[in-house]
This record gives sequence, structure tokens and C-alpha cells, in this order.
Amino acid sequence: MSSLRAAITAVSGWVPEDILDNHQLEQMVETNDEWIQTRTGIKERRILKKEGAGTSYMATKAINSLLEKRGITANDIDVIICATITPDLLFPSTANLICEQIGAKNALSFDLAAACSGFIYALETGSNFIKSGQYKKVVVVGADKMSAIIDYTDRSTCILFGDGAGAVLLEPDEEGYGVYDSILKTDGSGKDLLRAKGHGSADPLTPENIIKGEHFFYQEGKAVFKFAVTRMADVSAEIMKRNNLTGDDIAYLVPHQANKRIIEATAKRMGVGMDKVTLNIQKFGNTTGATIPLCLWEFEKDFKKGDNIVLAAFGGGFTWGSVYLKWAYNS
Repeated sequence: MSSLRAAITAVSGWVPEDILDNHQLEQMVETNDEWIQTRTGIKERRILKKEGAGTSYMATKAINSLLEKRGITANDIDVIICATITPDLLFPSTANLICEQIGAKNALSFDLAAACSGFIYALETGSNFIKSGQYKKVVVVGADKMSAIIDYTDRSTCILFGDGAGAVLLEPDEEGYGVYDSILKTDGSGKDLLRAKGHGSADPLTPENIIKGEHFFYQEGKAVFKFAVTRMADVSAEIMKRNNLTGDDIAYLVPHQANKRIIEATAKRMGVGMDKVTLNIQKFGNTTGATIPLCLWEFEKDFKKGDNIVLAAFGGGFTWGSVYLKWAYNS
């Protein structure tokens, strides 16, 4: 069996400068800072207000920074995978737009939609491009402009989400670093509990469903929480068991930033203390496909070469999963 693996060799992120904090939300809907922080852990989130700018704008910012850090050009990239559920357009794909914006002339590109699990789905997909031996540099970017599909009169959802983008570069490794294992799962019965209607071919956007607000993000919070808190914790424990890992072996858990209570439950199930958990939900909220790469970007300086790291996520669909990797470099 080949020892070739896909290793993360650089990370970067970008968030808009405009902040929407809990006190501002108090003026918009019936809520308060204490209630939001107690139930979610969120204090503020970033909102992309630049006119005409969509998800590709943020992804491009993150990728350009990534290329600069690694000292390569856009034409060195073989593959770009964009994990998003808020594409700029129905088509062409956001990844296609990113290629044009950064000047990538030699890359194949496509979008991957798995909601909040999108980044780990895309990471596993990109890893297999590297393992095929045909591709040497794969960029995986998670990016979402959730403010474009949020109803800011709905206090149950508008408190949760922000905008942002995070990107990683995958390259071949034969020294024992990189992606070792992944477990990715789906349960389509969750389609009615966590969704955005009024956009697809089965339910096209019309004046009538716009009036009904069916083009906005929707979730049944309690049901989704119950499902997420068990599935994300279980799959993280499963990947540890499959790779003979204990909580002591794990350097960091990098979880999807949806809700602090879900994150705490996952860490407890894994036997990992919260001192080993990356958290930035308080600053950025839930940026959907961007949460995990934004954590990798923010905590990069804390990771050491050879660290065992577990990524875990849960998202609409339902989709969920975990990835086990060995960190490949010191910052």
C-alpha cells in the first residue's frame, strides 16, 4: 500500500470587517446578550456588506493570502474545491468564479454542498485527488455568506450566523503526516428540519414564496440540536476508536462552530478537555462551511508538527462526520 497522504501545508482565512454584536441584535429582534451567550456562546459575528460581493469575494481573499504564505502562484494550483451553500450564482460554480478572480488558469474546480459539514467533505475529496498521484496542489476553501439567506426578523436564526472564508492547501506527503482517516455520514430525513426552500428546481423562487419567506434559512432548533449533539460526538469517538486513539493522544479537537454546548458534548465524549478544543464561535458565530478552516487559521500557531488533530462537523441534510489527521508543519 502506498504511503502517500494529503497533508495540509498552509492555512489562511478572511472575515469581513463589519461586526454585528449581540447588543445590536437587541435592537433588531426580541433577544438579549445574556440569552444568546448562554445558549450559543456567540458574542458577535461578521457581516459582508460590500455591495455586489458574494461568497467568491471572501474565498478569493482567503486563497490569495494562502498563496502568499506558501510562496506559490495561482497557476500552481491543480484543483480548487469550494465548500459552500451560499454560491454567488446557481451556475457557474463559485469555484469557477474564484479561478477567474485569482487568475488560476491550470486548475479544475467545482463546488461541494454539504452545509456545515461541507469543509470536511471537501477535505476528504481533495485528499483523494492528492492520493491519486495525479495532483500535487489542491486548495480546499470553505466559504459562506450566510447573511444573504438569513431573516433578520427571526430571532431563532439571525443570532447564529456570520460570514467568512477559510482555506487550506493540500500537498503530497510520504513522511507520515496528513489525512489518515475520515468518517462521513448522511441522513436525508433531516431535510425538513434544516433547509433553505425557494431556491431549487423542485421549488423555484417566486414572488409568492418570497412573500412567505421561504427563501430564508430555516431550522427546527430543538430537533436539530438533539440530533447534532449525539451524531457529532459519536462519530468523533468512532474515528478515535478506529485509529486506537485516546483523549490523551489528541492534541486538538477542531469542531464545527455551531453551538458551544454541542462542542462541549463532543469533547466530553472524546475524553478531551476544553483546553484542547479550538473555539472562535464567540467572535464569528456559525460561518457554516468556513468554521473549521477559520479555526485552523486562528490556532495555526498552536499546532505542532506531528500533532494528532480531529475535525468534526454536523450540518443540514443531515450530514456529519470527522477527519483524523497529523499536522505537517510548525508555524
